[in-house]
Amino acid sequence: MSAYSALTAVLGPTNTGKTHLAVERMLARRSGMIGLPLRLLAREIYDRVVKEKGYRATALVTGEEKIVPPGARYFICTVEAMPLSFDAAFVAIDEIQLAADPERGHVFTDRILHARGTEETMLLGAETMRPVIRHLVPDADIITRERFSTLTYGGPAKLARLPRRSAIVAFSSESVYSIAELMRRQRGGAAVVMGALSPRTRNAQVELYQSGEVDYLIATDAIGMGLNMNVDHVAFAEREKFDGRRRRQLFPHEIGQIAGRAGRFRQDGTFGEAGQSKPFETELIAAIENHSFVYLDHLQWRNSDLDLRSIERLQSSLARPSRDPMLRRTRETIDEMSLNQLAQDPAIGDMGRTPQGTELIWDVCRIPDFRKVSLDAHVRLINQILGHLRGPQGRIPVDAMAAQFDRLDKTGGDVQVLSQRLAQVRTWAYVAHRGDWAEEADVWRERAREVEDRLSDALHDHLTQRFVDRRTAALVKGLRADKALETDLLTDGAVMVEGHTVGHLEGLVFRADAEGSALEARALRQAAEKALRPEINRRLGALARTVSGDLTIRTDARIEWNDWIVARLVPGAAVHKPGIALIGGELGSIEACERAKQNLQAQLHDRIARKLAPLVTLLNEDKAGELPGLARGLAFRLAENGGAIARRAVEEDVRHLSPQERRGLRQLGIRIGEFAVFMPALIKPEAASLSALLRSVQADDPGRLFLPAPGLMSVPSDDRFGPADLAAAGFQRCGPRTVRIDMLERLADTIRDVREKESKRDFEPTPAMTSLMGCSVQDLRGVLNALGYRRVKKGPDPEKAKGERWARRHLQHRKAAAAPPAPVDTPFAALAELKPSLPANRPRRKPRKTAKK
Repeated sequence: MSAYSALTAVLGPTNTGKTHLAVERMLARRSGMIGLPLRLLAREIYDRVVKEKGYRATALVTGEEKIVPPGARYFICTVEAMPLSFDAAFVAIDEIQLAADPERGHVFTDRILHARGTEETMLLGAETMRPVIRHLVPDADIITRERFSTLTYGGPAKLARLPRRSAIVAFSSESVYSIAELMRRQRGGAAVVMGALSPRTRNAQVELYQSGEVDYLIATDAIGMGLNMNVDHVAFAEREKFDGRRRRQLFPHEIGQIAGRAGRFRQDGTFGEAGQSKPFETELIAAIENHSFVYLDHLQWRNSDLDLRSIERLQSSLARPSRDPMLRRTRETIDEMSLNQLAQDPAIGDMGRTPQGTELIWDVCRIPDFRKVSLDAHVRLINQILGHLRGPQGRIPVDAMAAQFDRLDKTGGDVQVLSQRLAQVRTWAYVAHRGDWAEEADVWRERAREVEDRLSDALHDHLTQRFVDRRTAALVKGLRADKALETDLLTDGAVMVEGHTVGHLEGLVFRADAEGSALEARALRQAAEKALRPEINRRLGALARTVSGDLTIRTDARIEWNDWIVARLVPGAAVHKPGIALIGGELGSIEACERAKQNLQAQLHDRIARKLAPLVTLLNEDKAGELPGLARGLAFRLAENGGAIARRAVEEDVRHLSPQERRGLRQLGIRIGEFAVFMPALIKPEAASLSALLRSVQADDPGRLFLPAPGLMSVPSDDRFGPADLAAAGFQRCGPRTVRIDMLERLADTIRDVREKESKRDFEPTPAMTSLMGCSVQDLRGVLNALGYRRVKKGPDPEKAKGERWARRHLQHRKAAAAPPAPVDTPFAALAELKPSLPANRPRRKPRKTAKK
């Protein structure tokens, strides 16, 4: 290069347009070269220059990617890959403050000292570089640029409450991925940017963010190196990073470099902490806001004038210290450590006795460790490559290269697997771009690009699937824009918003498909209101016109209509006057809901009036009031008990009923049976199930619903249910069994037939009786005992009923029972005095038959 050229150092914080200025200056020259800190940034600038100068005039040179058309005049490079042999009119080095980085700093220092353009050289970096520039490059013209916008401290915030257009910074892939998972759940998703991503994956992820499809960017400190994105706020989820040797706290100027990405051009930005990050100190906040950091007092340096005559001489020249106190000998880097480890191999030591062998060994040692696994793993890899290069052909054979790419050309696996494959592809791409290392290098360069593109696309897809909920993102985006979301209701009830299925409309209820954030729920409600309100109002209108036959009352007290659950029964003014509560319908109008509710209640009461007509009549004071006093009281007791009552509980009332009262009760559908007073119409399955359900609804206790399966004549007794619960279903408890009332009366008829046939007061249980009860002999004994019978003779076999005899325990008691005392001053008193004089054995069968008629 020329011994003299204009040398300018452009210093200042982020968002001062330094890189933009350098590119403009380069493109104004006949040729130029710019060294950038990241491959990602190099690709971004390359694309920009290609648009302005064309593909043929522009070259991209990075470690693993070289696009160098013949006659290229503008070279966009990573700092490490800058071809210093190219005489460019303009040369720029970006982010020169990285010369202090322990890992890469020595390369930047070397470029600051030696890279020059024939006409102009520009060094771009932070203000902290001013003293060392003055010292190392005293002839440089230093220009300070002010930030275009203001950067202020925004305070701490929870990750889920960060403002939109925020970049969240973490320093490990694990942290980046976990934060991205959280943002997916809370905010619909996030884009991910890390230095290890390929340019293609990174650009696709950035496009997700730039397009507004997601509002959050989870990134490492890669965003601090000139990547231009519309970031309003930078949140630090971590303030520690692994620098290649150890985990350490970020330096203030590093925090300022990253925080400075907030705001773009004239748009102000903010920064702060997020999650569990340590709070910023007051002094640090002031330094970041004022872009005032401690000046650097030294740079990392390593001798670049290497002696390649042997490995020993190379190691000695690498270890040579600097004579300048501002240039501090860098610690051993990966290439030096690899060299020292390889040198212990006698075969390689022999190869390193010649300049050619030493140069090849050193070139191989400088293969970047893209995989970041371990030093031993990296040394094994480069030793494998070196083994091919020092073989008879001096190159990596075709089959060896093919095997590597075949192994890596697979798009299956998760994010971690794809990331590892991409890192390995970058290694073999680096090898392929060394034209003298591999047979048919052009083929492998193209293959490397194809494999990297496929893996990059697959990685982008996996990152998007894992960290972006496109449905939530679309909803949130539409909510933020306050626009009408495109919503459709499919015939199967599926609700589509912006092309995404967000839930289903079931009857009057909209059910979201998945749990989401509060913001998503609000967006869903807003979209659902607009799309579903007309349909729900239509359904409510149809409910307001429906008839009882279209409704099904389920045993869980819910009402089904058109295979949809639309309402439920709730306690009302009385057992047989339940209320109605709609299930859903909130998105419909209040008036439509009220009309539907009123009609459902009317249809329900109409059904109760029809199915439970005898019981409803008893509850009608006008109808029941026509009965004489004693019968009217019995009817009301019957109604209160669910339409049936054990006869023994009302025996005194029954015995004193007059023929006229009995006739009135019969006309109301009441039967006075041997063991129960009941209404036969209510024992029918449909009426019994409805009556039992209404009683449990009024109690507001689903556990009170006693409803045996249809066809069962008895079930084991359960203490949870009271007499009224059982009676409502047409059952009565009889010791160990709860028996259907009509079966009890059939049992009484069977017993009576047996007694009349044998002309005896006692009887022998028969198989027909156990069949009627649907129970065992042992349970039948319990039932008979509960009904007032006693065993007067035991059979020979206690396990069988054969031979045993039963009689009515309270028969004599009933014959001798006295009527309630009549008032002494009425004619009934004289009857009371005459009644005991009646013969005790007077037959009572005829009046009972008359009562049954």
